[in-house]
Amino acid sequence: MSTITTLAEGQINATDTLTVVLVRPKDMPPAVMIHWPDHPTVSPPLRFAEVAAAVCKIVARASTEMARTLGKQRRPR
Repeated sequence: MSTITTLAEGQINATDTLTVVLVRPKDMPPAVMIHWPDHPTVSPPLRFAEVAAAVCKIVARASTEMARTLGKQRRPR
């Protein structure tokens, strides 16, 4: 069975959510999965910068959380 850890998630516009998870299968190397909406994300051109910023913030939070998760694994007990 795989262990799945949500690293970050959030709204990227009024209707779409982005989720980033760390998947650790028993018999395979771990992988990061980014779950985009199952349809295109639509944005008016004047709001595109907001959508791009939201995506960047979510990915940055996921990166920070992954570093924290991996750091906990490396610490001596």
